[in-house]
Amino acid sequence: MATHKSALKRQKQDEKRSRRNVHIRSTLKTLIKRVRLAVEAKDIDKARTALSEAIPAIDKAKSKGVIHRNTASRKVSRLTKRVNSLQSS
Repeated sequence: MATHKSALKRQKQDEKRSRRNVHIRSTLKTLIKRVRLAVEAKDIDKARTALSEAIPAIDKAKSKGVIHRNTASRKVSRLTKRVNSLQSS
């Protein structure tokens, strides 16, 4: 357990950030899952709507440092590719 005043503050900050990061990651998973389910159901409108909600959330998580920028880019790319595959078929 931390004993110095600065160490106690750092511990509180770490816990707060950790809770926030877990919440953001969980929300991202849900949004990504919605896109995947819409694609699997072959519902183009629902997939586009879900994608338009997921991309800003992924970008925000990237800007906050919750996920790495390459991870964010990869997720956006793969989701967009899946949604676009519905249009061509």
